[in-house]
Amino acid sequence: MLTLRVLATAASAALLLAISPTAQAADVVGYRGLRLGMTLVAAGKVPGTVPGEATVIHKRPALLQELRWRPGSTTSDSVQEALLSFFNGELSRIVVTYDRYRVEGLTSQDMIDGISQIYGSATTPKADIPLHSIYGESAAVIARWQEADSSWNLVRTGDGASFALVGLSMRREALSQAAVTEADRLDAAEAPQREAARQAKRDADESSARDKARTNNKSGFRP
Repeated sequence: MLTLRVLATAASAALLLAISPTAQAADVVGYRGLRLGMTLVAAGKVPGTVPGEATVIHKRPALLQELRWRPGSTTSDSVQEALLSFFNGELSRIVVTYDRYRVEGLTSQDMIDGISQIYGSATTPKADIPLHSIYGESAAVIARWQEADSSWNLVRTGDGASFALVGLSMRREALSQAAVTEADRLDAAEAPQREAARQAKRDADESSARDKARTNNKSGFRP
């Protein structure tokens, strides 16, 4: 039992160092050089990101993109990776996933204590936030740090094996969620038309292939 407490204390200390090398005034907007609201171009210059890896999720009714961030030292960092989401080129969400083995033994309160050293006092609202995974579409908030339009939310990962810290620019996130809903609606409405177009192309390609084969075979046919 003593060994477990020692390991948990060490992991908690590592978590605190992982969040920020210097715990100064609370900055709910920032995380390791990343800032909610910053542009994709600016985020791409932060160590740990590769701008060329940005992927487009939706192009309409708004441009939604994602970019992964990874810590510089994966051997000693409590963080596994972070997924950055952008709404029209501005950072709207940061989902930080912790390495399950480097937070093993830590309780929710241990996590809250460590993160509170950076973001100040936490609240514990009874709320869920959108968090897509194979296990569901939302996650219960364990603790929240909020200031004006920005918040950080501690949740359990979908499988319950680790924790995630979700940073939100609430205005941009609301716009992003609305854009996803509308994009899904447009995709569903246009699905029959797109399928018909794909089928027409397949039919045309098959017809062209048959015509080409007929021409080649007819000229070389020997009865």
